[in-house]
Amino acid sequence: MPESAGPAETAADVDWFTVIVREHSTALVRYFARRGPRQEEDLAAEVFATAWRRRNDLPREAVLPWLYRTAGFTLANSRRKHIDLPVDAVPESGAVRIDGDPELNLLFDAELRGALASVGERDRQILLLHAWEGLDGAELAGVLGISRSGADAALSRARKRLREAWGERMSF
Repeated sequence: MPESAGPAETAADVDWFTVIVREHSTALVRYFARRGPRQEEDLAAEVFATAWRRRNDLPREAVLPWLYRTAGFTLANSRRKHIDLPVDAVPESGAVRIDGDPELNLLFDAELRGALASVGERDRQILLLHAWEGLDGAELAGVLGISRSGADAALSRARKRLREAWGERMSF
């Protein structure tokens, strides 16, 4: 258990934290793995250490969005420290996407990476949180620190920009 740097811990705190880690550790490791770092477990552990220190500030009804928001800050800090984080890699889904043709699959992946790279960082974050992490409008709002309607509008705008970027890039 992380050392307490904040309020005195109670048995209820420890029990709550244990449940949080069990419920959300896989999601956080996947969050970091999808974004390319080689230290997924270390970064997830750092997020949980922050959650432990700030346990009294955590919104009990929206723990996972809070963890994702903190993960975004943790990842940004990690990148600023010049840790090797290859962000160009989009993970493979393992599913055949274009009629079983490996060459078309590679072309499709390259075009998708290019389209994602051409939208802004915020749009990319919103799209990936929605697509990879499965967050809906309310959860996106919690991660982004904005209202539900603001998150819905941001997702809609990000989708539109991706469609436009995709349309401009399609070469097959």
